[in-house]
Amino acid sequence: MRRPAYLVILAAAYEKVGPSEEGLRVVAEALTMADKTGERYYDPELYRLKGQLTLQQLSVASSQLSVPNPRRPTPSTQAEAEAEACFLKAIEIARQQQAKSWELRAVMSLSRLWQSQGKKDEARQLLAEIYGWFTEGFNTKDLQEAKALLEELYGGHTKI
Repeated sequence: MRRPAYLVILAAAYEKVGPSEEGLRVVAEALTMADKTGERYYDPELYRLKGQLTLQQLSVASSQLSVPNPRRPTPSTQAEAEAEACFLKAIEIARQQQAKSWELRAVMSLSRLWQSQGKKDEARQLLAEIYGWFTEGFNTKDLQEAKALLEELYGGHTKI
């Protein structure tokens, strides 16, 4: 009965230490299990982890390439688009579930991606909206990280 929770923990561990391929395998297993059982509680976090692991897999692959081939399109665009789709799906499901903590995590992942793509305004607006919803729990790791990211997106000029 607790298998989905354990798979989320395992996928999160792969996100932290790798390998990303194993993490993606665990996420796929958990999503398949969710399809069979109807247990959807962890779906937002699973899709967020899928996006994170997809970006990590890209990062590892990019570091192994010595000379880029100009005739082949860069895989980063495709991987970033796939990760963005995962983050957006995670946000959508979290909103449907009214799971603000899952939503916050997914928004932070998407905001980091957008920041790396030069979309700071969009990232800041999305993150500020969800961060502003919270009225307590500001000593939790997720809200502390969200505050730090917001301050970074504001360029350190605005206090949150």
